[in-house]
Amino acid sequence: MAKPIPPVLLTYVDGLKTHDIQKIAGTAADDLKFISATRILDKQQALTMLTALYTGFPDWNYAYERIEDRGQGNYAIKWDQGGTHSGTWAMPGMEPIPPTGKKVRIPEHYFYYRVASDKLTIIFPEPIPGGAPRGILEQIGVKLPPL
Repeated sequence: MAKPIPPVLLTYVDGLKTHDIQKIAGTAADDLKFISATRILDKQQALTMLTALYTGFPDWNYAYERIEDRGQGNYAIKWDQGGTHSGTWAMPGMEPIPPTGKKVRIPEHYFYYRVASDKLTIIFPEPIPGGAPRGILEQIGVKLPPL
């Protein structure tokens, strides 16, 4: 018999789907690490990134088939996500990008999560070509430097 998915992870998923930053914040440990391909964000930086995403893409949406239990407090979700760039996207450290009206769909890929003491302690998106945020920037036509 499979053990149930931790409620904190289900609450986080619901927060993503409803763009509820406060709900998401309540699921994250104070020492959360969001490990991207180029840097590690702390809790506040990760929340700021999501706020900017939802402002720039008010219809950003998420779909997945299941949450996979990888053992020892580790979980994986293969997300399909995207939206329309209809608001100003102001990611920290970048010039704000006015709306382009372009639809974005990033390639489906895994995000890995660690749960400890009923909080998310690590979020680690699988680094893939075309993944966020670079893939979003490419799709809305922002010229990027080579990798």
